[in-house]
Amino acid sequence: MHDFKFKNNELYCEAVKVSDVVEKVGTPLYLYSHNTLVDHFTKIQKAFASINPLICFAMKSNDNMAVLKTLADQGAGFDIVSVGELKKLKKIKADTKKVVFASVGKTEEEIVEAIKAQILFFNVESLPELDEIDRIAGQMNKTARVALRINPDVEAPTHAKITTGTLKNKFGIDLTTARKIIKSKTKYKNIDFSGLHVHIGSQITKSEPFVNALKRVIEFLNVLRAEDGIELEYLDIGGGLGIIYKDEKPQTAQDFADAVLPYLKETGLKIVMEPGRFIAGNAGIFVTRVLYLKDNGVKKFLIVDGGMNDLIRPSLYDAYHEIVPVKKKTGKKEVMDVVGPICESGDYFAKDRELPVLKKGDLLAVMSAGAYGYVMASNYNVRGRAPEVIVKGSQFGVAKKRETFEDLIKGESVPAFLK
Repeated sequence: MHDFKFKNNELYCEAVKVSDVVEKVGTPLYLYSHNTLVDHFTKIQKAFASINPLICFAMKSNDNMAVLKTLADQGAGFDIVSVGELKKLKKIKADTKKVVFASVGKTEEEIVEAIKAQILFFNVESLPELDEIDRIAGQMNKTARVALRINPDVEAPTHAKITTGTLKNKFGIDLTTARKIIKSKTKYKNIDFSGLHVHIGSQITKSEPFVNALKRVIEFLNVLRAEDGIELEYLDIGGGLGIIYKDEKPQTAQDFADAVLPYLKETGLKIVMEPGRFIAGNAGIFVTRVLYLKDNGVKKFLIVDGGMNDLIRPSLYDAYHEIVPVKKKTGKKEVMDVVGPICESGDYFAKDRELPVLKKGDLLAVMSAGAYGYVMASNYNVRGRAPEVIVKGSQFGVAKKRETFEDLIKGESVPAFLK
């Protein structure tokens, strides 16, 4: 599942002691395993080998350039949602022809840059967006390839804030409107309608919602073919595969493939996939140091140097992350909240968690922090973001430096009229 293991009561990332990384880099920090990233990518590749899909890593889950380079070297494409992500891919010399561009709010700058980069296609979320892409492509004397993101109105059993496949959400185009758009495709002189895109949410642990969505996609494709004489080239099935945070029993890549491959083959289309969390989630941890133990007579609080500005998932999604001491402890355990220094009651990593007795200076690893961790970090309370470190075998290196105060105030000044 991942390469964070205890050896002689010490937590290792691959062949490197986590405490050795801390000694050099300090806390808090993010730590990624190169081998785990490659292993998880390869699992999907092998499971779907019979259809040879384009696997586009969902960059919104982790945009560190060392992580991206690791996956690009394995042949990954990328699912992006901003021009900033596109520019990062250019920095690592990724193949932009293997990029798909989602987002409900693409700006003119983003559309221009993506067309220049010759991305595979835009995942179009609305009719106004399609009109805008057509207009901009025309001004550039280019043809833009698009896949319509259809909303199958399928409820996925996941957190309300990360479900995207129902018509109550802002994502995608209802099937009736999508059909009208595709039937009128000749009016879009600068658009190549390349395919369909569907993504129903994130952290989905069962195959049934995916199968239900694909059945609706197939029905839709059959209508387009039989009644409208329209053929497409691609089907982008999005991402959403869940991982283990606590006691979930998510499907493996092979389980998922066994469930959906018959439907994908039935479409006859080239398949694009957009896994993010499945690849990166368990490939990273967040390491923080104990500052104080506070007992107010009602509750015990373990106060650490990392905060919700570093890892917001527990506060934002009520998400569970396993927390383990970097050096194993034996003996008595205590129930406590693990909290940070931020001036918010929502600044916590765990509530009522049973942990060994810990003291100032002890290190804790917050597990499964490789996806939607650093990418959602902020500078709240004027706190520099933690560094990101990647391990490969017995080597480790800083992939992003710890932010300094000077980094935080760069570009900030007091206007002359206030002096």
